[in-house]
Amino acid sequence: MLRGSDWKMNHMPAALTGLTALPTKQEGFEYATLRCLGRRIFRLGFSASYRPGRQTVHRALDAGLNVFFCYGFDGQMTDVLRDLPASRRHQLVYVTGAYNLLWWCPNLRRSLEKRLQQLRTDYIDVFLFMGVMGKERFVDRVLEELQRFREEGKVLATGVSTHHRKLAGSLAARGVIQALMMRYNAAHRGAEQDIFPYLAAHNPAVISYTATCWTYLLRRPRGWPKDGRLPTPGMCYRFVLSNPYVHVCLTAPRSLREFEENLAALRDGSLSEDDMQLMRDFGDAVHRQKKWFM
Repeated sequence: MLRGSDWKMNHMPAALTGLTALPTKQEGFEYATLRCLGRRIFRLGFSASYRPGRQTVHRALDAGLNVFFCYGFDGQMTDVLRDLPASRRHQLVYVTGAYNLLWWCPNLRRSLEKRLQQLRTDYIDVFLFMGVMGKERFVDRVLEELQRFREEGKVLATGVSTHHRKLAGSLAARGVIQALMMRYNAAHRGAEQDIFPYLAAHNPAVISYTATCWTYLLRRPRGWPKDGRLPTPGMCYRFVLSNPYVHVCLTAPRSLREFEENLAALRDGSLSEDDMQLMRDFGDAVHRQKKWFM
């Protein structure tokens, strides 16, 4: 199996090194290119955090999904990925990381080595410092350590996962991260002001999650007309992926049926103007009701 540094040298197209345009505008709705990896990816990423069953993980692979996010406790996913033939490894993008423990920084190297062992791989494509809530100077120290992992070839790209939008925008503008994971949906649209305007210069990989706002976007909020339309899960994913700044939107289904429904929705492409307005209006209603959570 190729080590990370060898894979990057052999697979990074030279033309991508100077890319500044946002890739999803060029590639269409279902696919994008991650500049940090030089990889063409399917824009629906997969998480097995809600334990949908190993059959669902295999189905995601068969359907052509190639971005897989996992925590250390995601045994269903790690069991499937670690048993794949070595020839499949370079076709997939593994995203994982170490979680911020609030009061202290975890042992990043120990977390990395554990993920390498769990996934039975020599390198991680995207390794994140997750749950970032600290000051930028603290994050900078962490990123310096993550950079050493890149230099060793054990990680191809590093970044953060955070709810702190202004911090994320600042890190993206400075070009010190190659990837950024953040929540974005019809109720959480602050990234449109605080993050997206700062991406173009360095074009980090943008990975979004909770497209349904933890299912709040599927339930009627107070004050919404009783005969008013409710969004479907598919509409929530299409809302996120209609935004060209988002490279990958993670889906975390609870079952094979949920996964099939989410995947099928992508065939409808970007939302119409009417459906986009519905999503924004509905998102505003959810935001007003759950403002404490935003």
